[in-house]
Amino acid sequence: MVSESDYGHKSVLLDECLDALNIRPDGIYVDGTLGRAGHSSQIVRRLSGGGRLIALDRDETALAAARERLAEYMDRVTLVHSNFSRLGEVLDELGVAEADGMLFDLGVSSPQLDDASRGFSYKQDAPLDMRMDADSPLTARELVNGAPYEELRRILYEYGEERYAPQIARAVCAAREKKPIETTLELAELIRGAMPPKALREKQHPAKRSFQALRIAVNDELGELPPMLDAAQAHLRPGGRLAVITFHSLEDRIVKQQLRELSTGCICPPEFPVCVCGRTPKLRLVTRKPILPGEDELAENPRARSAKLRVAEKC
Repeated sequence: MVSESDYGHKSVLLDECLDALNIRPDGIYVDGTLGRAGHSSQIVRRLSGGGRLIALDRDETALAAARERLAEYMDRVTLVHSNFSRLGEVLDELGVAEADGMLFDLGVSSPQLDDASRGFSYKQDAPLDMRMDADSPLTARELVNGAPYEELRRILYEYGEERYAPQIARAVCAAREKKPIETTLELAELIRGAMPPKALREKQHPAKRSFQALRIAVNDELGELPPMLDAAQAHLRPGGRLAVITFHSLEDRIVKQQLRELSTGCICPPEFPVCVCGRTPKLRLVTRKPILPGEDELAENPRARSAKLRVAEKC
């Protein structure tokens, strides 16, 4: 049997996700973030008869790898090249009114991070790219060399929670006046040079937060979450499950708040004798607190350390 490691990617919280989805052999399931098909391969193995898996990814490389990995199950798999923010449109186009479960793993897959040519890594030299979808117009190079100082500072501070965002943004603006910033290592060294000595003594790489921030901005990762969550609850059957894995505090906050709103009923003031708003909950939170990786998983896959799984059920 081919192992997870043969595909260069560890599926985070795999058992917990499978339990959360309550997979029925004849059900319809959506993996909105196919990646290297780690979760998908385990979902589809549990399907039979009329069971169907619909898997989305905006990375053509991921889809090509998944076709190979899921080859023996393709009679029950539909692969779609699309961003999950288009989930509602994709399901409508496929004629799927309701699904039995949906999974979204919001982390960047290990092969994307480890493939130097994709421009995500601050440890290997490559053209500044960072696009998850190679057809997207905006690259990290264009953002780094074209965004005004204030926009760069905001991106680094908000998306990377980088406390030295002003210094880094100023250094970038000064450097690009002389010549465009072209490569990942060029940018990483520029970031390192802009930070004070005490910051360079931290355990993590000085460019980690900035690269994360730029990746989020290039791919509009936060802006795509609200439409995805709305479409997911609208296309779940009653009793269907939604499972979302986050890796970043900002995306987790968005998921947590939107799931809470979707699970809230009447919002009339307490003094009203009867409900006049007519609001009813669309989802039920299965887990009040997020599910976290266990020690065994963390020992095997340190990249899972920041993962949080939130689960809700359609009312």
